[in-house]
Amino acid sequence: MTKWWSVVGLGILLVAAGVAAGVYVTRGRAQTNPAPPAGAAPQTGQLPPSHPPLTAPMPAPSVAPPPAESGMGARGLTWAVPSGWTSEPPSSAMRRAQYRIAGAGGPAECVVFYFGPGQGGDTRANVARWVGQFQRPDGPPVGEAATTREIKVGDIPVTLVEVTGTYVGGMGSGPAGAPQPNHMLLGAIAEGPDARWFFRATGPQATLEKERQGFERMIRSIKRGG
Repeated sequence: MTKWWSVVGLGILLVAAGVAAGVYVTRGRAQTNPAPPAGAAPQTGQLPPSHPPLTAPMPAPSVAPPPAESGMGARGLTWAVPSGWTSEPPSSAMRRAQYRIAGAGGPAECVVFYFGPGQGGDTRANVARWVGQFQRPDGPPVGEAATTREIKVGDIPVTLVEVTGTYVGGMGSGPAGAPQPNHMLLGAIAEGPDARWFFRATGPQATLEKERQGFERMIRSIKRGG
């Protein structure tokens, strides 16, 4: 019995040694792990130096700017800027104009967006999105408290929008931040020659209420051609 156990023990040791050396046994015949092809990198568990890290974050998708000549010249719009508004360099290719508006309630901003032919969504969806960025002081959505009007400036159809309440942002106008009570949106969506143009002023209600007439005069000054 002692001799039998010694043989078994010796066999186990030989198998263990074979595995450690890269040898394994299949039905009585020993085989070795195949050598890597000539020129192949050794399998050390590390990526080749030129391989990008597997944990590298994917770049955030970017919105393509409008085609170079769209919204320009005869395909563009022009307007008269209200006095007292300060023109600023647009912060993105989607902004055709950007203005800072000073007022007693604090600074407000007006941005003119142009996304190009077939882009930016339809008028109804954008009005709903703008209204959805506001809440009543007690929390519910503004809903029908927002006002909209349809006008024509020459032969250009325009939808005017006015919303007041607590501005919560989000849904395409930037990330939602802290709620901002007593805010206002004055908006207009104009049907340009090749795409819609979106005029959007947001800021403290105390500032924009005094700019309501100036904003509408700007919209009524819109003309085709740049």
